[in-house]
Amino acid sequence: MITQLYSIKEYFHEKAEESRHNETAAYLMFLTGAIFFVGGALITISRTENPGWFIFFPYNPMPDPTSLLGLALTLSGISLLIYGVAVGIYYSRKRTWYMHELSMAYSFVKESVNRKGVSGKKQETTA
Repeated sequence: MITQLYSIKEYFHEKAEESRHNETAAYLMFLTGAIFFVGGALITISRTENPGWFIFFPYNPMPDPTSLLGLALTLSGISLLIYGVAVGIYYSRKRTWYMHELSMAYSFVKESVNRKGVSGKKQETTA
């Protein structure tokens, strides 16, 4: 019984580490999206004369390859920003759940060991 609990503890510990790694990768994705977004906006501003803007996106760029590059970087940057934040929050919540389950498993093992130790001491004193 206790060996099964140890394997459950190891499982939750491993899953919490995996979620922490995935959360870090998601925040790096967010950072990459921020860099792409700023780069795309700077390219669009510097290479296009009076672009029409819809929030962050130019909608009337010149037929120049650099303005297409700026639009592509801006769109991919926004998508990476949104996806990075969403996935980072998801893995953060998942890691919190794994850590909660891990603490419950630790407390259960501690209680079972204490009960076994107390019952063993009672048998020794009665003998």
